[in-house]
Amino acid sequence: MSLKLDNLVPEHIRLFDPYRPSPPDAELMRLYGLNHLHRLNNNENILGPSPAVRELLAEINAGIIPIYPHGDSQNLRDTLSEKLGPDRSRFLVGNGSCELISSVVKAFCEPGDNIITADKTFAVYEWVAEFSGIEARLIPLDQNYRFDPDAMLAAVDGRTKLIFVCNPNNPTGTYWDEMTMRRFLDAVDGRCIVVADEAYCEFVEQPDFPDCIKLQDEYPNLVSFRTFSKMYALAALRVGYLCAGEDVTDIISRAHVAYSVNTTAQMAARAALLDRSPFIGQTLDMVRSGRKLIADTCEKLGFDYIIGEGNYVMIRTPISDTLLQRKLLRRGFLVRTMTGFRFPNWIRVSLVKESVLEEFCVVLTEIFS
Repeated sequence: MSLKLDNLVPEHIRLFDPYRPSPPDAELMRLYGLNHLHRLNNNENILGPSPAVRELLAEINAGIIPIYPHGDSQNLRDTLSEKLGPDRSRFLVGNGSCELISSVVKAFCEPGDNIITADKTFAVYEWVAEFSGIEARLIPLDQNYRFDPDAMLAAVDGRTKLIFVCNPNNPTGTYWDEMTMRRFLDAVDGRCIVVADEAYCEFVEQPDFPDCIKLQDEYPNLVSFRTFSKMYALAALRVGYLCAGEDVTDIISRAHVAYSVNTTAQMAARAALLDRSPFIGQTLDMVRSGRKLIADTCEKLGFDYIIGEGNYVMIRTPISDTLLQRKLLRRGFLVRTMTGFRFPNWIRVSLVKESVLEEFCVVLTEIFS
């Protein structure tokens, strides 16, 4: 018996180039003969998790493992409501923000519709649209590496259902201030859903940065995404959430899979929110220190760099980003190449402990000396 996949698979799936992750760390270390590997590629907070989460995880009772998690993370949504203000009915929790992106696209889009986002941003908005058979309209960043509000508005038509704004943007760290966000939402005028992906908002210390959850009472078409993977350092547990008006959240929930967030993840996310330790302040101190280290090194090397508001920086180098990645990997550092983000010959570096970044800067200087 032969299987004729061409007759079964939609064209947009056949043409889609799937994401291929790097090998596991242990395999990379074996291949490159390493006795250590510093992960500077995924914007992880290696200070974490916080003390309250560590304590919780150490005391997890194995008896919870045979039991299904709560289907809609009610206890976590209650805690989000207590900490952030909106009623729990306005929160939806997912298996990382990627699942939420998929749920939003499924909830609002059908063939013939389009979404709008930037060309150099978190790629999952584009990917989910494309493998769902939805057109992704990609708008170039402006000359300051920011989302271009006027160009995005010009791309809106009667079939535009969603606009994704990564704020601050991954990978550039640039952001829209509150005035820009308000002007954009006023111009959209409720014609489509605007998603503000605030995955890195906890790293922003600028007073003009907008809190899009607080703006939702004025703009009912505004949806906010946030995550526990970055600042809260729960990346392995995969917990993200969205907040929107009650009616919008209800619509998205109809396309959202229940039971997708495991019990340990729900418990750890609650503990992270309730932790009163100085963990977040310590993380911000680490990031500030890292920015200065990278900036000083790039200035000495004469490299262009972009330092924004996230826990990452971008560096432009005189050789191929993939070649530099291999050179750094041989020295025990894994960085993210930026060609896939449409930034050829740039790398993105996560801001981690000062001692690790000091070593990284020495290695980078040696490679180009």
